Amino acid sequence: MTDKFLFGLLGYPLGHSLSPRIHAAARQVHSLGGEYRLFALEDERDIPVLIDRFREGTLHGLNVTIPYKSKVIELIDEITPTARSIGAVNTISFQQNQVIGENTDAGGFLADLGRLGWFPESGRRLRALLLGSGGAARAVAYALHQHGWQLIIAARRLEQAEKIAGSLQKVETDEGTQFGVASILLDRKSLASIQHSPDLIVNTTPLGMSPHKNGCPWPADLGLPPQAAVYDLVYNPVDTEFTRTARAAGLRSASGIGMLVEQAALSFEIWTGLAAPRDEMLASLSANSTGAR
Repeated sequence: MTDKFLFGLLGYPLGHSLSPRIHAAARQVHSLGGEYRLFALEDERDIPVLIDRFREGTLHGLNVTIPYKSKVIELIDEITPTARSIGAVNTISFQQNQVIGENTDAGGFLADLGRLGWFPESGRRLRALLLGSGGAARAVAYALHQHGWQLIIAARRLEQAEKIAGSLQKVETDEGTQFGVASILLDRKSLASIQHSPDLIVNTTPLGMSPHKNGCPWPADLGLPPQAAVYDLVYNPVDTEFTRTARAAGLRSASGIGMLVEQAALSFEIWTGLAAPRDEMLASLSANSTGAR
């Protein structure tokens, strides 16, 4: 194992990313040299040159964010079943002379749910409502579906929600083929018509993200379902209008900062084979931290 790693984040634009700080904390705990560099590539034609650095031994791990999570798939040697099912890669590594693409967003989301301890074994099938139908929604939907949750996917364009639902119904899980995926429009009328109250509501849209901090994916004149927990993937700001609305209604709520750390921890473990120091990685982010992934 090299004592000086080069990790990085590929995307455009990247702005002020929190990832270097998170990974610096992990490297410090394990006394690893190296750095985590931002590769803000505006021209996607430059990506193959970056990928080739794995084979040259000058790049040891790469995270991928928008707009390249799907585009890198055709440039790497192999992708894992999870990444293939989600249709997106956010972590690239070099193993046995192969450039491998993985998706740690799904696992990171589930790990943070576990950390929160919201859903101990209940003996019944849990229900989740997902707001949005982009790449983040695909990862969260895949993760929950794999674990037997019933899903409702709400999107501004119904065909986008239906596309995710259709792909999930083909997923084979440890318990066999899972169904129970519905699609609705993300509007007040459709949300109000949901018959069975969800156990979990997940915002996967950018509504509420800085600088548009007053945005909220939930209609202001519609009460949140009682007993639901609210998880907002937005983490800039850490406390969003959606999480504040949930708390005001007496509901449990969390931002996406925990998922950010968990997916980074999984990436670190893939790249180094070392246990990620999750507490230190989370502690590296102060309460007022802001930034892109």
